[in-house]
Amino acid sequence: MSHIDTSWQPRHHPADKAAFVMAATGESVSFGTLEARANQGAHVLRRMGIKAGMHLAILMENRREMLEICFAADRAGVYYTTISTHLGPDEVAYILGDCDARLLITSGRYSGLVPALRANLGDACDFMVVGTDDPWLCSWDAAIADVPETPIPDEAQGLDMLYSSGTTGRPKGIKWELEPAPIGTRTMLVDLLTTLFGYGPQARYLSTAPLYHAAPLRHSMVTIKAGGTAVIMDRFDAELALRFTQQYRITHSQWVPTMFVRLLKLPEETRRKYDLSSMEMAVHAAAPCPVETKREMLAWWGDIIHEYYAGTENNGFTAITSGEWRDHPGSVGRAKLGVIHICNEAGEELPAGEEGEIFFENGHQFAYHKDPEKTRRATNQKGWTTLGDIGRVDAQGYLYLTDRKSFMIISGGVNVYPQETEDALLNHPAVLDAAVIGIPHEDFGEAVHAVVQLIPKTEASDALREVLFEFCRSRLSSIKCPRSIEFRSSLPRTETGKLHKRLLRAEYLPPK
Repeated sequence: MSHIDTSWQPRHHPADKAAFVMAATGESVSFGTLEARANQGAHVLRRMGIKAGMHLAILMENRREMLEICFAADRAGVYYTTISTHLGPDEVAYILGDCDARLLITSGRYSGLVPALRANLGDACDFMVVGTDDPWLCSWDAAIADVPETPIPDEAQGLDMLYSSGTTGRPKGIKWELEPAPIGTRTMLVDLLTTLFGYGPQARYLSTAPLYHAAPLRHSMVTIKAGGTAVIMDRFDAELALRFTQQYRITHSQWVPTMFVRLLKLPEETRRKYDLSSMEMAVHAAAPCPVETKREMLAWWGDIIHEYYAGTENNGFTAITSGEWRDHPGSVGRAKLGVIHICNEAGEELPAGEEGEIFFENGHQFAYHKDPEKTRRATNQKGWTTLGDIGRVDAQGYLYLTDRKSFMIISGGVNVYPQETEDALLNHPAVLDAAVIGIPHEDFGEAVHAVVQLIPKTEASDALREVLFEFCRSRLSSIKCPRSIEFRSSLPRTETGKLHKRLLRAEYLPPK
């Protein structure tokens, strides 16, 4: 459901107010400047033959042009896909081909990919580059300098079409219907976020993650459209995030559990050095948060921490306040969009308290682009949809996440969900990050294996490994304890905290 609100556009906010700021450099873009550049971008898209309903893609680091291009697409009536900068040329080419992008806009930092992409895609896709002097590349900067700052005559509301992070397989595009509508048409998602989290003209929102991810992009754009100011970090750094919160008097912010862990691992004197009193709302999601981590954050920041559970698909949405969480520790809240159902493998609904796959009824309808089979697998016979997560609901309707179905370890015929083991390891003061996976085992089929990243200046040793074994045994049943632990300098996580367990597990599988 959507409705038209003509104030929901940069042109209706004070022209001299900051729409967004690049935190590291202090570069500020006012609403008046954003309006002019978005109009110019829309003119360029039309000159490039990108009409309403067509598709473009954006591949660049967090920089001001990225948001300006998203706003240009948003008023040109086109789909726009933001692509992870960590992908290789074959993976980028796959997404460009899959989403039928007619244009890729990238930055000078990634322009080296253009020849390979052009060779792969031929004439199906054009390319433009931001911040380049290369005469062989089509310059976005030069193109927008040559067009009017006034709106295009055929403005229409655009829409993002984002791809899953690909942690359990190849990324898939989540496509919603793009209905012809004037700009300023508020969507279900906009209404939900502004109602739950209070984004409005007073908000100063800190975006801590790359804008190619769904939550940072959507929350930043909602903040700006609501007349607030988004402050964009170019990369996450725990102490920098605290410094920017103080410097920019941040009121709203967004985090993932791994960021909380890194914040809590900072020295006490560092944590206490910054004034965080401006913060009214700190939102976190993307992965289950260890209960002890959440308790420590609440003790530090107070009852301003809100949590939600949702996916890029937005087929359902739960949320929980700090007060509710204290009464229901570990929960991600009650449904704010859709109706929650917990089902067993046969598709039968389970009673409260029993663990199974999480489905939503009457949520937002979506489809996986060009993958009807995956769309079918995500939908049961009653039309309820799932993201493949496992959990339970208590008698009051509060949802608790267990883990992803695809991460389940089957050891000796027993199902083990690794999230609880990871949470236990993260509670040890020497551990900065942890991943638990199933690896082949001759007797049990799979064995529980932990990959651990230690805090800086902590030395890996057999003695520390034994300490971690005993630490787990004191907190977990034996079946959930790792049978082996290895130490690594880093783990393969996305910037929104999701583990690429597929990559870790692949290292232990026999060659095909």
